[in-house]
Amino acid sequence: MNKIAFCFPGQGSFEVGMGRDIAEAFPAAMAIFKKGSEASGLDLERLCFHAEPEELFDTAVQQPALVATSLAMLAALRERGVKADFVIGHSVGEFAALAAAEAMTAEEAITLVRERGLAMAEAAARHPGSMAAILGLADEVVEALCRRILGVWPANYNCPGQVVVSGENYAVDACIQQAQDEGARRAVKLKVSGAFHSPLVARAADRLRPAIEKVKFQEPESPFMSTVTARVESAQRIGPLLVDQLTAPVRFTQSATELMRQGVRTFVEVGPGNVLSGLVKRIDRSVHAVSINNLDALERLPELLAGRA
Repeated sequence: MNKIAFCFPGQGSFEVGMGRDIAEAFPAAMAIFKKGSEASGLDLERLCFHAEPEELFDTAVQQPALVATSLAMLAALRERGVKADFVIGHSVGEFAALAAAEAMTAEEAITLVRERGLAMAEAAARHPGSMAAILGLADEVVEALCRRILGVWPANYNCPGQVVVSGENYAVDACIQQAQDEGARRAVKLKVSGAFHSPLVARAADRLRPAIEKVKFQEPESPFMSTVTARVESAQRIGPLLVDQLTAPVRFTQSATELMRQGVRTFVEVGPGNVLSGLVKRIDRSVHAVSINNLDALERLPELLAGRA
């Protein structure tokens, strides 16, 4: 059976004006921005529809803006009658995925990611670090480099041949150099404000934990594939995993592969950009991956889904 997974993007997928066309066309989508603004204390309509990129670089602002946009697009998608057999999110996208699965409300998700963004920004300011994308080396080679260099860790397993590392600035620089020596096609620093998904941001996990412990998570209506464990996880595991994911690597390659093993042949990316659909195609070219990132894509949904295997 051809199953569908909804995928929710992570930080870096933001776009100027994101969600505006869908919000203007679908009252249910606009309602997400309004509820999210109240929950987060931010003017998400202004930030998503009108802000300049510089304002959205701020981790504490970008995370709630991204999740709100993804959930607004989901609200419009639901009006078209498309349902998911599984949900998966990349890093902060897990919060949108869990709201999509009704394990928590949209307001709870946006409230948590506002606190998460503030916690990560604070941790990054206290313990500066950086991240780099290593392209063209096997995962095992990058892992070996990280074991050899003190202060750097694998942070994102995005697709075969694309691993992001995170850590102390000097260690990331050393990893870039040694990756190039190993024959990496490319090794480049990312424009991020800290060493996310590494032990350097453990303070963020400590700050976020009390907010997460206040939420009573429900059993996901669509099975939730955790990118911390690469397994489908239940309600009782959600809270601890959302804390762990701050310092643990994002195992997107492994998680998407497991979804394919469980019968998913169509991946629908719900949110700004098309990063995840591109990664899915690099993991397995035989699957179908589409991005619902604006009103035009939503209007072409039947045509896009017609390519399902």
